[in-house]
Amino acid sequence: MKPLLFLLLLLPLPCIAQYSLNACRMNEKISIDGQGLEASWSKAEATKEEFTTTRPVPGQKVANPTEVKVLYDDNALYFLVQCNDPVDSISKVFCIRDDYNANADIFSIFLDTYNDRQNGFYFGITSTGVQLDGKVLANDVNDQLNLVWESSVKWNDKGWCAELKIPYSALRFAEKEIQDWNINFTRQIARKREQSSWFPVNPDFENYLVSSGKLQGIQHIKPPLRLSLIPYVSSYLNQQSPTKYARSFFGGMDVKYGINEAFTLDVTLVPDFGQVIFDNQVLNTSPFELQFNENRQFFTEGMELFNKSGIFYSRRVGVQAPWEVLKTNLQEDEVISGIQGMPQLYNASKFSGRTKSGLGIGVFNAISAPSSGFAYNTVTNQTREFLAAPLTNYNTVVLDQNLRQNSSVTLTNTNVLREGNFYDANVTALNSNVNLKDNLYFVNGKATLSQKIK
Repeated sequence: MKPLLFLLLLLPLPCIAQYSLNACRMNEKISIDGQGLEASWSKAEATKEEFTTTRPVPGQKVANPTEVKVLYDDNALYFLVQCNDPVDSISKVFCIRDDYNANADIFSIFLDTYNDRQNGFYFGITSTGVQLDGKVLANDVNDQLNLVWESSVKWNDKGWCAELKIPYSALRFAEKEIQDWNINFTRQIARKREQSSWFPVNPDFENYLVSSGKLQGIQHIKPPLRLSLIPYVSSYLNQQSPTKYARSFFGGMDVKYGINEAFTLDVTLVPDFGQVIFDNQVLNTSPFELQFNENRQFFTEGMELFNKSGIFYSRRVGVQAPWEVLKTNLQEDEVISGIQGMPQLYNASKFSGRTKSGLGIGVFNAISAPSSGFAYNTVTNQTREFLAAPLTNYNTVVLDQNLRQNSSVTLTNTNVLREGNFYDANVTALNSNVNLKDNLYFVNGKATLSQKIK
């Protein structure tokens, strides 16, 4: 994952004094134009501390200063960033969204709204205005989470200036009168291969969420209602055999609801993944099954808890059985002449979040419909229908407890139930990640039990 190479550098120096930055409440309308001409910006507090390098030489004062100011209102956070640099030296590289390109100049914000140093949000902007964002975990980042926020970049005589508006709907935070959030800022200057941060970080440590200052002064804001409904209608014409065609119509809906500030329910009803990008064709010459990246949006957003143990592979949910498995349905002189298509998901839902005591809870369920295949007899010229995939129920339950010094213990259970004579499967994993001596050492352990039930 491209951003991860840099993000893993953002770690703590335990003896550094606490940095803090006050956000200023404002009432006027802010135009996101990359200039910061509104009067409120002149009243806002700027970062006092100089950025220090993480690469190539850690702990050095930077030659090109960076200044950050923060405003807020009832709906959003606003950031004004001045990145000083000779104008003729600023990177002009354009890249796609979420591409942490080594040849781009990038400013980034890391927000830990629960102060648990385990979960956070990442927002970045390049000198050419390309957005980067993602969900940050203790040792990973999910850059497939494309949040909705505004930004603009303008070049000036000092360098380049970025203005960002991050609505509260893009964040998760507890409902309380005063908000104090962990925060850090980083900057990459491509031509120097230099990476620096506001709060100093240790490049040799893995847990970068520990390295942060405090964003203070935010008061009397409320988490917004997190509810989205996305209906759809689609139609297909399928060739089932050389002489048989079938038309199909689908309709469904995606629902996302924030139950409270910590827990979210996602439901997809009769989903259609016809617009998902195809996998690259790969020739597998090994005896092992290939694993592909997940591209279906429902299975990429909010899946951090489910993926923590490494035993949940979402590409098995609602997909066609491997060709070698389908061939076991053939009789003498038969070949497979067609497949009805991918098994249709009736629905899928996931419930996830973390309690105030640090217990992460995740529950996933999906039900896929039966699907048929067609076998053609080369001797009799007859075509028959066979069951390619049975009615199937997929379940996953995760319990993840945060401990001191960013340690954790995770219990994960995955279960597949199939109708009829097909076998069922159950896998349970227990993971532990224990950090010792102020996070200087860590011990990882994992135990897994896999059961095939006939």
